[in-house]
Amino acid sequence: MAASDTERAQQQIDEIEALSSIYGDEWCVVDEDEKIYCIKISDCLDQPKWTLCLQVILPPGYPTAEPPIYQLNAPWLRGQDYTELANSLEEIYVQNLGESILYLWVEKIREVLIQKAQSSDPEPDIKKTTEEVDEDDGDDFLLDYQPVQEDQSKMLNYMTSESQEDEELPPIHHGNPITDRRSTFQAHLAPVVTTRQVKRVLEKLYENKKIASATHNIYAYRIYCEDKQTFLQDCEDDGETAAGGRLLHLMQILNVHNVLVVVSRWYGGILLGPDRFKHINNCARNVLVEYDYVPSVEESSRQAGKSKKIRKDNKKRTEH
Repeated sequence: MAASDTERAQQQIDEIEALSSIYGDEWCVVDEDEKIYCIKISDCLDQPKWTLCLQVILPPGYPTAEPPIYQLNAPWLRGQDYTELANSLEEIYVQNLGESILYLWVEKIREVLIQKAQSSDPEPDIKKTTEEVDEDDGDDFLLDYQPVQEDQSKMLNYMTSESQEDEELPPIHHGNPITDRRSTFQAHLAPVVTTRQVKRVLEKLYENKKIASATHNIYAYRIYCEDKQTFLQDCEDDGETAAGGRLLHLMQILNVHNVLVVVSRWYGGILLGPDRFKHINNCARNVLVEYDYVPSVEESSRQAGKSKKIRKDNKKRTEH
């Protein structure tokens, strides 16, 4: 008998609670409503040499009818390493159809990292930078975003000082606000292709007295540089510790580019705890979906299902 939507939802809740209990601070909820999670996995050494971030989206049909949508993020993971690890995860899914598999995936990845730490493989060359190298053979992202310590406005002034041309102000879109316990969150989005445009959009937003008076204006942007095949990206907490990094992390998972997202929060006097990060990410994701920077979770799930069916059909044809 096929599992109902309610049963699948409960299975997901049970699995997430178990993983959160097992892995503690290593487990991170990126967007609870959209079922987006990530976990930082290391080689278990006192000072880890090899680390990797596994990000997953749980579609409505998981675990009985659909696989998780996943991404492996590490600066050293590319080429054969990426292919072999991805194949291992796919194999675990096929061998455990209908079962909860995230724990098996995490421990398989940890096993690979431990093997690398114990082998003669050279340590990964991890550069602390906000750029991502876009290789032909993989989706590789920086594992940890290192926030710029300088004052953000000064940094943007420095980055754009050489450009004297007055670039056109991009259109600015505003998302629907979310209110919880008297705190209100609202996202603003603008297409950008240069850091000068980022600066102009921020200046324009701050001309609005309501936005300028917000308790926090958290933002992140990602710009794809065609000539260097890299991503130029940065973020700002504006006093909401780690919020900018989380927002940028969400944008990396969704693989959006050439866009700036600002989330304004007006504090209502009641502490929200971790829920504030959920609202920030929800606002950001909603506006990105609304303006077609990313498909909805349902569309992503259907695309993943089609891809998996195509692979299975090709495998059957090969066998015959």
